[in-house]
Amino acid sequence: MRLTAPCKINLYLRIGAKRPDGYHDIRTLFYPLSAPCDELVVEPAEGGGLALTCSDPALEGGDNLVARAWRAYGERTGFRPGLRVHLVKRAPHGMGLGGGSSDAAALLRYLNARAGTLALGEAALFELAAGLGADVPFFLLGAAAWAEGIGERLTPVACDLGDFSLLLVCPGVRVSTAWAYGEFDRLAASSAKLQSNFLTWGCVRSTQGDCGTLLVIANDFEPAVFQEFPELRRIKEQLLCSGAAAAALSGSGAGLFGLFRDRSRALAAAGVLRGQGLRVYAPRLAASRA
Repeated sequence: MRLTAPCKINLYLRIGAKRPDGYHDIRTLFYPLSAPCDELVVEPAEGGGLALTCSDPALEGGDNLVARAWRAYGERTGFRPGLRVHLVKRAPHGMGLGGGSSDAAALLRYLNARAGTLALGEAALFELAAGLGADVPFFLLGAAAWAEGIGERLTPVACDLGDFSLLLVCPGVRVSTAWAYGEFDRLAASSAKLQSNFLTWGCVRSTQGDCGTLLVIANDFEPAVFQEFPELRRIKEQLLCSGAAAAALSGSGAGLFGLFRDRSRALAAAGVLRGQGLRVYAPRLAASRA
């Protein structure tokens, strides 16, 4: 069986105070993308256990979220089917797209659908997912949602961006989420101001339906990340200068996205960016209903 594991972007990301447990409270708007997406090829295996292989051999270890999801589900329910899983990685790693979390969610859904009387209810499955990673519950939900806490408290939201074209740009650098939070804290504690300006903000207005809905595009990681990786700032500037109504980092980066009102300008910008050696995706956007 082939399981699809889509990715996400953060249309909005605000970082709050650091908590006693070391995490930060956040408020973010997750939006699912159909591409790039990973694929899990799952086959029953005799003898029990999980045999995990990956198109990127560096990701085959026991710390892979797919392996952790299999172990966690078995520990919680007692259901431990023997499986061979081959993970085909298409969502670039270290881009703020949530690929590993999506992989884990795909396997959790697969296991829960086959666990029979051992299957978890929705609340218990989401609780298990949150223990694997803050983004995993969102991928179980599979629709646009506001997320709070460390990202585990979800509120589905109708978010129709169908009148926009999106470019997702994945550069050749990776940004560590732990490093990004540390730099955010350092800047917040210094005299440096986390200012909002045309590089860290953008507004788009959806015209679908009877009235427009204003959506602010923002990401609190940008000042810290752009200071360390100026090439990412330049990509954002290039998206805006190419006609994007708004552009931002996704998560802690290094992936960036731009929303274009004019698809022809989006495709022209994609050609230029690809000519610079960047990976660029242009997934079709569909309405995400609450």
